[in-house]
Amino acid sequence: MPVIDCDPERARERLEAAGIDVLPGNTDHELWRASHADATAVAYDDKVVVQGGQPARLVGLLQGGGGRAHVYFDGACRGNPGPSAVGWVIVTGDGIAAEGGETIGRATNNQAEYEALTRALEAAADFGFDEVVVKGDSQLIVKQVRGEWDANDPELREKRVRVRELLERFDDWSLDHVPREINERADELANEALDE
Repeated sequence: MPVIDCDPERARERLEAAGIDVLPGNTDHELWRASHADATAVAYDDKVVVQGGQPARLVGLLQGGGGRAHVYFDGACRGNPGPSAVGWVIVTGDGIAAEGGETIGRATNNQAEYEALTRALEAAADFGFDEVVVKGDSQLIVKQVRGEWDANDPELREKRVRVRELLERFDDWSLDHVPREINERADELANEALDE
């Protein structure tokens, strides 16, 4: 449960600027509450406490950011289509800034890969990074997003459009295919989510 020492009013402004509804607190001690990406932030006099299973994106919004991050993504699928999950990791010069893994229901492997990339970019945008260096082990996704290959499947075309919209939030970005060994942590997170 992350505790962020900050000015709760400034934190509230950041959340509202991101389009997140900020509600009154539930007790006399709570200044306000806000929920985003499966987590809830509760503000007190000089801090904000973030609760929930996936707090990283909400913490990123509260702390702000800037700078450059390396973003890794991977989708996992048991059967094609079958039960699926995503994993993603955001790394800065200080180490792992955030990571996540969760199931996404029934999907094809390519759908899971696109969903992993989408969630990773949403998290990086929440952190406010200016530049992202994105890496994944799906050559199909990388080449489709970069425009080198067509996306013939209508659902994958829609997912590619969403990814391109997210990439436009950054001042600079790159997307590269890497071997599975380089993408090991994202792969682990996706498979751990499927195993749970």
